[in-house]
Amino acid sequence: MNFSSIITNWYSIHKRSLPWRNTKEPYYIWLSEIILQQTQITQGLPYYEAFVNKFPTVFDLANAKESEVLKLWQGLGYYSRARNLHKTATYIANELNGTFPDTYTDLLKLKGIGDYTASAIASICFNKPKAVVDGNVYRILSRYYGIETPINSTEGIKEFKKLATALIDKNNPAEHNQAIMEFGARQCKPKNPDCSVCPFNNSCVALQKNDIDKLPVKLKKTKVSNKYYNFLVFISSDKKTLFEKRTYKGIWQNLYQFPLIETKIPLNIDAFKASAKVKSLLNDISFEFSLYNEKDIVHKLSHQHLYTKFWIIEVDKLPSEGISISELTTFPTNILISNFIDEFKFPI
Repeated sequence: MNFSSIITNWYSIHKRSLPWRNTKEPYYIWLSEIILQQTQITQGLPYYEAFVNKFPTVFDLANAKESEVLKLWQGLGYYSRARNLHKTATYIANELNGTFPDTYTDLLKLKGIGDYTASAIASICFNKPKAVVDGNVYRILSRYYGIETPINSTEGIKEFKKLATALIDKNNPAEHNQAIMEFGARQCKPKNPDCSVCPFNNSCVALQKNDIDKLPVKLKKTKVSNKYYNFLVFISSDKKTLFEKRTYKGIWQNLYQFPLIETKIPLNIDAFKASAKVKSLLNDISFEFSLYNEKDIVHKLSHQHLYTKFWIIEVDKLPSEGISISELTTFPTNILISNFIDEFKFPI
């Protein structure tokens, strides 16, 4: 048996029952692939079901407000995926009459769709022999063939794509691609895979050389930077607060948050009191304040760590127009803000 036959045979026995595996409808396959980027199936499945229930067609998704999409996406992270999801749905509904492109090249032109997602949709929905290459595939191929080329190098990306393309079953690309992804997720795991039951254990180079833990090779990432976030949680006597839309590009674009002061070092109570930014936000009105969390809440992103404090600012009247505290949960927010709203005991 060749590589593809072995892996599809394994898949027929071990595959999980998942809703997107019961359809070839491009909308559902696209939705699942976007949700599962940077996300494990156990976390992504409830979101997929929520999106399908709320937006059963691409037209429903296109007609939704971006804020609705972001609210439903809340907690998944990488929010640019949600914004691109909405933009692409709008384009397909309005410009393509709801019909997804049926070629890899045309799929690649859609916002938020790269090589992996275009290959997945083209193969699963339209039976095109386009090989998927994601973290699972890099791991399987690097171990099985003993390839030490860094997977995040230009050379490595080309090498693994070429190899994956050579291995794909051209007569059944959909099954092959789904099999290799499932094999990476369930059998050839990143850590401590059970090689004793692997169907490739007689021919895997990494196993023979005891290199399972060394492969795949990845170039070191850029240095992670630390940032210090201070959210100002205003509470007025009429139970209102300030909540603003984060409109500038970067993390959490178009999500809502409390007024933010970013500093280069952590703020203690004295430094907070003396902060010019705090004074400018308060417009010289009288206030009382307290620190909600003495220990920073650390939110780790791929390129930066956010050390976060929430400062409770009690005022008679807000320095600018606000919203009722009871409305806070209706806005799309990042996970830091969402968790705070859930945990803090706001006056009712």
